[in-house]
Amino acid sequence: MAGHSKWANIKHRKGAQDKKRAKQFTRAIKEISVAVKEGGGADPEANPSLRNAISNAKGVNMPKDTIDRAVKKASGADADNYETVSFEGYGPNGIAIFVECTTDNTNRTVASVRSIFTKNGGSLGTNGSLEFLFDKKGVFVLEKEKIEMNLEEFELELIEGGATKIEKEDDLITVYTDFNDFGLMSSKLEELEIETKSSEVQRIPLNTLELPVEDAKKILNLIEKFEDDDDVQNVYHNLEITDDLIDAMDED
Repeated sequence: MAGHSKWANIKHRKGAQDKKRAKQFTRAIKEISVAVKEGGGADPEANPSLRNAISNAKGVNMPKDTIDRAVKKASGADADNYETVSFEGYGPNGIAIFVECTTDNTNRTVASVRSIFTKNGGSLGTNGSLEFLFDKKGVFVLEKEKIEMNLEEFELELIEGGATKIEKEDDLITVYTDFNDFGLMSSKLEELEIETKSSEVQRIPLNTLELPVEDAKKILNLIEKFEDDDDVQNVYHNLEITDDLIDAMDED
């Protein structure tokens, strides 16, 4: 888990400056749209899912007026009709890959995801075939500079909020909870008036597979192809993210 966390945090730091800013905004707008439709309306005070989606949008530095427009559009008569779908399959060397999408055209999304798998030495599997390889966890990414209280006291507060694991990496803190405690931790952070960089339910691999660096780089390039697809929201996998692999990707 630590390797995955470190890699995710590196991407968090880089993400604000690179070409993926537009994709991050698109994902955030879709998350807002789904939250308004499925979570109970356009009032974030009464809709925890929307509150969380807005927090994530702020975490990728989306301007307030863009967020407000997204909420307004999602609650209007001309709102986009998105649905969430997921896909499971294997990449080269038996790496399990779980792809979560938000789409307004399921047929297009199925074709695109299948194409990415097959063109990169992988194969699309049946839904449910990889469920046993991943565990759903609440994952909260926090910026140390936004935490004003003593860190030891803060960790005790996090444990009270359901934290099962706390990882500190440079300027970021990643907090894990059981799936059922996601809401509890969200409430705890609101109580402490701490804004998250991101807060979401993720699929954490129960076990990871380590590959030679060159083979592992091909998997990460495959993951990036999925992430570049407009319909893809999240991609999870069970590749072991080693320090050697991170160093190699930083050099590219």
